[in-house]
Amino acid sequence: MRLERLNYNKIKIFLTLDDLSERGLTKEDIWKDSMKWHQLFHEMLEEASDEFGVEFQGSVAVEIFSMQAQGMIMIVTMEEQEDSFEDSFIEMQVIIEGKDILFEVEEFEHVIQLAKRLSMTPMNFESLYAYHNKYYIYLGLDDPNELNKLIAILAEYGNPSLVSIHTLQEYGKEIIKDHAIETIMKYFH
Repeated sequence: MRLERLNYNKIKIFLTLDDLSERGLTKEDIWKDSMKWHQLFHEMLEEASDEFGVEFQGSVAVEIFSMQAQGMIMIVTMEEQEDSFEDSFIEMQVIIEGKDILFEVEEFEHVIQLAKRLSMTPMNFESLYAYHNKYYIYLGLDDPNELNKLIAILAEYGNPSLVSIHTLQEYGKEIIKDHAIETIMKYFH
């Protein structure tokens, strides 16, 4: 199991098929809403709370993405309840102002699969880079309201990049400068 903090109230949990089988679960158990699944979910929330110092209180939204051979990704979001937060906390909220997203993908096959999923999403631009044996897709989104949906799709195939776009432009290899998704779909569809 791998945990990753996406922002102040959102955690990404990646479970491999081995992680599930070690706990006596299958992917199907999740859809059955079994007791074992509830127990695993509470253990994951406790581990995330310990690792990242996040307290999951109130309602929690869970998005589950099944990855055919690899396992599954869960995006757990603690819903904001403004009346229960102190004013000082509200002032410190992280607000995403930009519409540019940079994601790291391990394998080119995942880039192709991602392009298929994103082919119908309107974007301002998409570029593809390679750097240190990884691929980086740089996207400009037309509709900022689609940001959460886009991040959820991207999270199925990779992780938010810790490398900046400036580093990629300087030291990486630009594979496709513009219209990366369209170009990938043209050659790999």
